Amino acid sequence: MDYDLDDDPARIQRDMVWAWLSTEAYWGRWRTREQLETQLDGAWRLVGAYRRDTGEQVGFARAVSDGVGFAYLADVFVLDAHRGHSLGKRLIRLMIDDGPGADMRWTLFTGDAHGLYRQFGFAEPDATAMVRPALYRAGADG
Repeated sequence: MDYDLDDDPARIQRDMVWAWLSTEAYWGRWRTREQLETQLDGAWRLVGAYRRDTGEQVGFARAVSDGVGFAYLADVFVLDAHRGHSLGKRLIRLMIDDGPGADMRWTLFTGDAHGLYRQFGFAEPDATAMVRPALYRAGADG
């Protein structure tokens, strides 16, 4: 199967992104649909992966940035049925290496994809990094 990737925010199939993030994403099921819409509307870049034959969206990545020196990579996923085609790597490459933020400092949070992100230069933070965790939310999954 062939896939197209691009960063046209108008092409993002928001219902598909919501369906996956609200049920499958261990890191963000606490969000409401309205909160996700706010995140999508305020994103610096949105990248999607699409089946070439049908146009169906099968992968996604979002970034927040100051547009100059810092970017945060978030919500990267590929639907289970489309894994094994290097789409995760292609999404990250388009977002980071082939995009306007190639020379920026990037950060992300992940609980299970360290090996993937190391391929793109990500590493555990050094002594200069600090993180303030999100406040506990009743009923939050993570």
